[in-house]
Amino acid sequence: MRIAAVIAAVLGLIAAPAWADDKPPQPGTTVEMPILITPLVVEGRLGGYVYVSSMIVATSPNAAIEVRAKAPFIQDAFVRDVNGASVVKPGVSDANGLDANAVDSDGLTARLLADARRIAGDKKIAGVKLTQVTFAPLRDTSGS
Repeated sequence: MRIAAVIAAVLGLIAAPAWADDKPPQPGTTVEMPILITPLVVEGRLGGYVYVSSMIVATSPNAAIEVRAKAPFIQDAFVRDVNGASVVKPGVSDANGLDANAVDSDGLTARLLADARRIAGDKKIAGVKLTQVTFAPLRDTSGS
């Protein structure tokens, strides 16, 4: 029985690599960005905050050096973006129970990619990856 559990665990690790959507980026081409904190507003009410870790994948190691030099400007664009427009999936409501799944990850990735390319240049940015999305609900301060 234990052998079956170990085999299942190993197969689970093999089947779900960290870069399941495509091959890993070339070494030296990733630029880790500072964590973004964005409000999760649903139906006009603040439901909590979402902490987003991301990385930019440059087209080459040399392009990554140039992207790192522009990282503060890219981060500024990211912050303005996530605070200027909602990151919530269409159709999500308070009744759904808010969590990290309420975030439109595909839409957010596309927005951040457009911001990075606008700042650093289209030919230097291969992609943007969200490495972690964490939801922190607001505490109930009503006293009930």
